[in-house]
Amino acid sequence: MQVLEDITKSCKETSGGEYLTVGKDRVSDNLQASKRLAQNSSEPCVAVLLCTKDGDRFLDEQIKSIRTQDHQNIRLFASDDGSTDNTRNILNTHRSSWGERSFAIKSGPQQGYAANFLSLVCCHEIEADYYAFADQDDIWEADKLSRAISKLKTVPSETPALYCSRTRLVEKNGAEIGYTPLYRRSPSFANSLVQSLSSGNTMVFNQAARDILCQAGQVSIVSHDWWAYSLITGVGGTVMYDPCPGVRYRQHDRNVLGASPGWRATWLRISLILEGRFQNWNTINISALQQTRELLTPENKGILDTYTTARSRWLLPRVLGVWRSGVYRQTLIGGFGLLAATLLNKI
Repeated sequence: MQVLEDITKSCKETSGGEYLTVGKDRVSDNLQASKRLAQNSSEPCVAVLLCTKDGDRFLDEQIKSIRTQDHQNIRLFASDDGSTDNTRNILNTHRSSWGERSFAIKSGPQQGYAANFLSLVCCHEIEADYYAFADQDDIWEADKLSRAISKLKTVPSETPALYCSRTRLVEKNGAEIGYTPLYRRSPSFANSLVQSLSSGNTMVFNQAARDILCQAGQVSIVSHDWWAYSLITGVGGTVMYDPCPGVRYRQHDRNVLGASPGWRATWLRISLILEGRFQNWNTINISALQQTRELLTPENKGILDTYTTARSRWLLPRVLGVWRSGVYRQTLIGGFGLLAATLLNKI
């Protein structure tokens, strides 16, 4: 009886109305989901933060890969940013199957994908032990969450900690086409000022990291993954990069930001630096960090200020300032790109 009472309770959401209360005609579907949660109550609870926008082509496969994780204590929170295709119907179908205690849907702020993810991170109704970003078009390997949690458990709970990894790249039909670069240098705040280490679809973080992101609030940022990397390292937290891919990252024509391999893609990224896109992204990120600088460690405040000052100097002081700040990119080619951007005043 207690299970039936629990699953008929409604859960209010922020900025999107209310989660629907379970009706009697759907008790059997949700009873099975509730039993699954009870069986795995000894496992840490993971809140999967899924953002959607017109993603009906691949969404069903992605949700199925989340549900079949070998770590089973999962609650999925989907924030739909105004889809006009069949996305909302797909979400509703899966909610009926999962049960509304473990699958909730809200309406996003419709201010871009980064704002949508931050709206979920900062939603105080969502509570868990760990949190995972999820895109609408990828495929998760079965051990993605268990690998992440095993790494995060090695960090004291009071320390903000973020796990991320390399990804396996696949075509829209699922055929494998390669991997994202393998990074060997240590994650750091200095690296985060000029590079996003890993895609958000690989990121899992603990409650202490979530608290820091909530403290910073819904600031204007380039991307949620880059912001999480900068902020967690900036406050002196731990970021762990796993060279083993846990996600099949689908490359297709609707990717907001893709990760295609090869020289052609490398040249595209260099061209973005030369045309000033990188400079604009830096300006946005630095502004967000300055708004939350009281959260940063003294050492990282110094790195931020040195790099910020260097950006506005003429050639020689600019080069020296960037060097003194200690910022770096993960690869040799990326390092040359950063040097070119510095010389051309495109940082």
